[in-house]
Amino acid sequence: MHKISFPHMGKYHVVIKKLLEELVGQSGEVLTAPAITKRTIELGAKHSPEFVCIPFKYNLGNFIEALENGANVLFHTSGDCRMGFYNEVQEQILRDLGYEFRLCILETNSRNRSLRDIHKMFKSLNPRLTWARTIKSLIFAIRIIFAMDKIEEYVRKNVGFAPEDTLEKIEKNFLAEVAKARSIFHVGRIFRQHMRQLKSVPLNKPENPMRIGIVGELYVLMEPFSNYFIEKELAKFGIEVTRFINVSYLLFSSQHKIKHLIKQAEGYVTYEIGADGTDSVAKCVHFAREGFDGIIHLKPFGCTPEVNSIPICQRVSEDFGIPILYFSFDAQTSETGVKTRLEAFYDMIQMKRASAASPVTSV
Repeated sequence: MHKISFPHMGKYHVVIKKLLEELVGQSGEVLTAPAITKRTIELGAKHSPEFVCIPFKYNLGNFIEALENGANVLFHTSGDCRMGFYNEVQEQILRDLGYEFRLCILETNSRNRSLRDIHKMFKSLNPRLTWARTIKSLIFAIRIIFAMDKIEEYVRKNVGFAPEDTLEKIEKNFLAEVAKARSIFHVGRIFRQHMRQLKSVPLNKPENPMRIGIVGELYVLMEPFSNYFIEKELAKFGIEVTRFINVSYLLFSSQHKIKHLIKQAEGYVTYEIGADGTDSVAKCVHFAREGFDGIIHLKPFGCTPEVNSIPICQRVSEDFGIPILYFSFDAQTSETGVKTRLEAFYDMIQMKRASAASPVTSV
């Protein structure tokens, strides 16, 4: 019997598990990899090339823990940077460690992705799978993704102004309920119910809150363990946090199309940087023009597209007078160091705000 697993990325294990269960049916069991812990990154770092980026190490750690739990089929995605070449390397590392499994790759690049290929892949695992079931399951998963992203966006922007844990508890209940959803209509009902609950929570939010935008590489943006829960740390300071990158944005938003991004970053980018680099610059320009108080740029250590975007983002910072804090994450990154730098960044923004609000006295 197929025992199927996949690596974590934020809360999306909920919808990935649901999709795989719908497509595999009775032909297999879907095992969510154990939640990411310090052991996950230690395992991944131990068996990874030293200078490979942090998503590789987390994914490899996820795979090892899933295989330890009995998985024999692993699912992974491709990517637009070196991530697209990771699958073969990770597969070889795992086989060298003595694991026996089948690796299935879901293409996320629209130029390579084909509904026929997806159906064929799952048909090989579940011979009873029909085309109708494949299409219905994909639509179901997309509906869940949009609902998850909208709930998370509301929580992200408002959690710093709500009574402790209230919004996060509602989101947790939403994820538990949506994991049991039976149809897209059921998902819609669950979404509306929990969005009403979120909006009913009283917020102690000032009229002009401090706002920080987050840009950078998609994995360290969407997997909170990899960035030491930076959004939650910012919320503790009473900051409204905005992040564009999520799965619905990456796969379906017209704002993520390269032509739109280059137009948004006009004057700073003429050609595509690669991976999420163009998006990082474009969103820096957006946050600066919208009058945000600061920007935080997150990347894995050694991520070439993001390294290339940094000098351009710094020009945006200088042109608009908006501070940008840069973080580079690897297995050796200190959580204490991250928190200390965040505190200093917050203090600087507070002083900048106070200075702008103070009346100028002539001598």
